[in-house]
Amino acid sequence: MSIKLSDVAREAGVSTATVSRVINNLSGYSDATREKVETTIRNLGYSPNVLARGLAGGKTHTIGVLLPSLSSRYSSQLIHGIETRAHSCGYSVIVCNTDRNGERTMEYLRILGEKRVDGVLFASEWLKDEYGEYMLEMQIPVVLIATFSSRFPFHSVRVDDRKAAYTATQYLANKGHKRISFISGSPEDPIAGRPRIEGYTGALEQHGLSFDPSLMAYGDFHFQSGIDAMEQLWSRNTGLTAVFASSDEMALGALTFLHSQNIDIPGEISVVGYDDTQDALMAVPALTTLHQPISEMGERAVELLFSKAKAENIIMPHRVVERKSVRVL
Repeated sequence: MSIKLSDVAREAGVSTATVSRVINNLSGYSDATREKVETTIRNLGYSPNVLARGLAGGKTHTIGVLLPSLSSRYSSQLIHGIETRAHSCGYSVIVCNTDRNGERTMEYLRILGEKRVDGVLFASEWLKDEYGEYMLEMQIPVVLIATFSSRFPFHSVRVDDRKAAYTATQYLANKGHKRISFISGSPEDPIAGRPRIEGYTGALEQHGLSFDPSLMAYGDFHFQSGIDAMEQLWSRNTGLTAVFASSDEMALGALTFLHSQNIDIPGEISVVGYDDTQDALMAVPALTTLHQPISEMGERAVELLFSKAKAENIIMPHRVVERKSVRVL
C-alpha cells in the first residue's frame, strides 16, 4: 500500500500543510516539528510524488486551470494571459470548468492528477479544505488566482477586492453622488462578495454617507442577474443617482434594464462596473469601470507556478477607467 502525505501528517500529529512545508523547505514550524516529520517520513518510507513523477518519466509540460465559469469575458481574458505565458515557456494548458458552485472541482482535480500535470492554477473560487488537502497530496506547484488561503502554502495573485470596491465607490462620491446603489455578489462569498461589500460601505462611511440596505441588490456576476438586480433597485424608488456593479457583466445588465425604461445614462443614472473587460468598451454608453489587470494576473500566475521562492501573496494594482457612463452632480 502506498504511503500518502496525509498518512505522514496523521502519524506525526501535524497538519498536511505542515508536512508539505517541511518537504518543500518552507517556513512556519519549529525545529522539533521538522525533526518529527522527517523521522516519520523515514519510518513510513514515504516518497513525495515529485520524485515518483521524475522516475516515471519527468515533466508532462502541461498546466491545469480550474475556473467556475468559462463563458464570461473575465474568464476569456484570464485564460488568454495564462496561455500566452505558458506557451512561451513550452507548456500546454488544460482548462476545467468547475461550474458556478464548484460542483465538479474535486472531479477535475482527480483528472488533473491522473494526467500528471506539472502545476495547477486555481481561480476565482474559495479554496475549501478538501481542495487544498488534495492539491498538497499531488505534490506539484499550485497558484491561486483572484482568491487566497491563509491555511495552505500556495502562491496567490489577486487585487485587493475591498480596496478596489472602496476606490470605485469613492470615485462616485467624489463626483457628487450621495445615493449610490451597489449590485453585489453574495455576502456569503468570501472572495468577491463580502470584501467588496466592505469596501463599498467603508467608502460611504468615509464620505459621511449613511448605508441604506434598500440601495443594495445581489447577483451572481452574470448579465441576467444584473438586469434583475437593477429592476429591484428601480422599483424601490430610493432616489438613487448612481449604481456600482460588482462585475462588468452585471453593469451591462443594469444598463440594459435602464435602457428598457428609457432612462438616460448618465443623465439620470450613472453606472460603474468592475473588471474592465472588453464588454465595458462595447457598452452604450462606454462603461466607466474598476480596472483589474486580468490578463496580467494570468501571466503572473504562470510565472509564480515555477518560482522557487516561498509562497507569495501578490496584490496587483487597480484603478478606475473613466469612459462615458458617469456624470458629475
